Amino acid sequence: RRREAAAAEEEVDETPQEKKLRLAKQYLEELRQLGESRPAPVLPPPLNFPLLSQLEQKGRLQRLVAKDVSPPDPASIRVLRGHQLPVTCLVVSPDDRFIFSASKDGSLIKCKWEVDSGKRLCVVPGGKKGTEERHMGHASHVLCMAISSDGKYLATGDRNKLIMIWDAATCKRLHIFTGHRDAVSGLSFRKGTHELYSASHDRCVKVWNVAENAYVETLFGHQDVITGLDSLSRECCVTAGGRDGTVRLWKIPEESQLVFSGHQGSIDCIQLINEEHMVSGADDGSLALWGLTKKKPLALARQAHGMQDTQGLPEPCWISAVAALRNSDLLATGSHSGSVKLWKCGEGFRKLEHLWDIPLVGFVNSVKFSAAGDFLVAGVGQEHRLGRWWRIKEAKNSICIIPLKQKTTASGSESPGSS
Repeated sequence: RRREAAAAEEEVDETPQEKKLRLAKQYLEELRQLGESRPAPVLPPPLNFPLLSQLEQKGRLQRLVAKDVSPPDPASIRVLRGHQLPVTCLVVSPDDRFIFSASKDGSLIKCKWEVDSGKRLCVVPGGKKGTEERHMGHASHVLCMAISSDGKYLATGDRNKLIMIWDAATCKRLHIFTGHRDAVSGLSFRKGTHELYSASHDRCVKVWNVAENAYVETLFGHQDVITGLDSLSRECCVTAGGRDGTVRLWKIPEESQLVFSGHQGSIDCIQLINEEHMVSGADDGSLALWGLTKKKPLALARQAHGMQDTQGLPEPCWISAVAALRNSDLLATGSHSGSVKLWKCGEGFRKLEHLWDIPLVGFVNSVKFSAAGDFLVAGVGQEHRLGRWWRIKEAKNSICIIPLKQKTTASGSESPGSS
């Protein structure tokens, strides 16, 4: 019978994806039969994980938490000062204990903060242009950063085309990656690996192996500067293409790309919500929700941060930062409108519902949720991270930690569901 099954398998002309699906179904059926032939004990974690992982991969593991978030008390927001010039980017460590931030200034280029105490643990000073070999830090504006999912490596990218790799625990610099021909504007580690994706104003995406200190490949496609990049566990990444008006999904092994369009202005920020959905923001004030199988947005909120008066003309406030609480329905956006906004993704990711405004003065250049979803961090500056179009003088260049409280309900504060 085994020979017959093997021969039948060879006769079937199936793709690798179809074979994976068939074997997964076979595996689950064997598990089911195993369960029926024995008493029904609680399955140990190793048997549950493959199914959870599959749901997560397909974007179907969605924590419905947005409905339970209550508006934060402005007095509970902690402001951490230390950067002399606008904060441009930040990341939260995977264990939610530390925040790393970077700035346009040359003296406090990279800071490591302890979340609980707000204490500054490590400062890496920058130097003057051309002194990168003698100084530990960058010698120009840092525009982006990423941390590996095991918390081991930190990567930072600057306006001077350089990517620096750091030991996140000690803040010691390990490598410098060169190769981009213009400012490095987006970085992301592939989840569960030490593979790093980088995007640049030179319009290309590069792939690096950080553990081996090696360059892997370069991908081309955007027609304007790339302003942001994100990835999860699949071998792909998404990018925002500035004024070329497109969002792109790059399939790394195939060296191919899918092109999405829907914004009218420069697309300045992007983040994956799960493996199948993403969110992006543009300087036309629009916020877009995407499914990776549709070329147009599933939902679009125009003038998401309202309007501003520019030399007597009303213009939408630019969306300068977006964040998603991974595998959930909760989003956050930043602008220079005087507030960070929280949003709920409606059922099937086909609706954007505005929840709350959190008052913050200045350009919100970066926002990130903690992994647990119990706080949001915003990097604030007097200027936009990519330029100096105007300054908000009353703003403080700072890191703001915003606690996110859950509404107290009898049924509990978090409910898993499916998209």
